[in-house]
Amino acid sequence: MPIDASAALAAEPRRAEIGWDHKDVQLYHLGLGAGTPATDPDELRYTLESRLQVLPCFATVAGAGTAAFGGMGAPGIDVDLAAVLHGGQTVRVHRPIPVTGRAVQTSKVAAVYDKGKAAVIVLRTEASDDDGPLWTNDAEIFVRGEGGFGGERGPSDRLTAPERAPDRTVERRIREDQALLYRLSGDWNPLHADPAFAKLAGFDRPILHGLCTYGMTLKAVTDTLLEGDVSRITAYRTRFAGVVFPGETLRIRMWTGGGRVQVTVTAVERDDAPVLADTLVEHS
Repeated sequence: MPIDASAALAAEPRRAEIGWDHKDVQLYHLGLGAGTPATDPDELRYTLESRLQVLPCFATVAGAGTAAFGGMGAPGIDVDLAAVLHGGQTVRVHRPIPVTGRAVQTSKVAAVYDKGKAAVIVLRTEASDDDGPLWTNDAEIFVRGEGGFGGERGPSDRLTAPERAPDRTVERRIREDQALLYRLSGDWNPLHADPAFAKLAGFDRPILHGLCTYGMTLKAVTDTLLEGDVSRITAYRTRFAGVVFPGETLRIRMWTGGGRVQVTVTAVERDDAPVLADTLVEHS
C-alpha cells in the first residue's frame, strides 16, 4: 500500500540545520509584491535592511523552501507526486522571526487522514534556535486516489463567511513576472515558469505559487488592519481553493473581531473565482 499511516506516524523526525539573512527576507518580500511604491515608508519595512521586519509566512521558505514538504520522504509515504496537491497551510509563530538567523528544523508526519477517494497527509516542521522555539508549520498534502485505507477522516476546519459586508476589502495586482521572482526563494516547480510544462498540467499558462498568494494575503491583512506590525501575528492558516495567474488581481475581503481576521481571496478577472478559503489570521 503506497501510504502506511502507522509507519509514517511512527517515523523519527528528520532534522536539518537552516539559515537565512536579510537578503533572503528581502527577496521573499519582493516576491510577494512588496516595494511598490519603492520609496513608501510602509514598504521599506519589507525591503530596506535598516528597517526590515519579517512576515511570519517567511517560515514557509526559510532554508530554501524545505518547510512546506520536508516530511514527504518519510517511511510509509510512497506516492505518485503527480497526484499530490498542496491543500492547505498553517504557520504558527512563537515569537517574531529574526532578520538573520540559524535554526534547527525537524520534519515529521503529524497526521494521515482518509478522505475516501483521497488521503490527506499533514507534514509538520518545527524550528528552534538558541533562544527556543521559532515556528511550527503544518502543510496539508492532498493525495488523489490514496484514500480508502480505513483511517480517521480528520477534522473539518471549514469557515463560513460572516453574513455581513466585509470590514475591509482591498485588491492586489499580481505582476506578470511575480512567479519568476517568487520561485527564487526555493520553489523551482516549472509549473510556475514554463508555459510548455503548464500546458502538460492542463493550464494555458504558468500559474502563481499558492504560497505566494498566501504571503500576499498576509501582507495585505498586516498593512490594512494591523498597522503594518508583523509582531502582532501569532498564527495564519488557509485552504488553497483555486489557482491564480500572473497578471490577475486578487480581491481580499476581511472580517475582524476577537483577535482574529477572517479572509476570503478571489480572482477579480474571473468573476471572483475562489483562490483562498477558510483563511484566518490570529493576532494580539
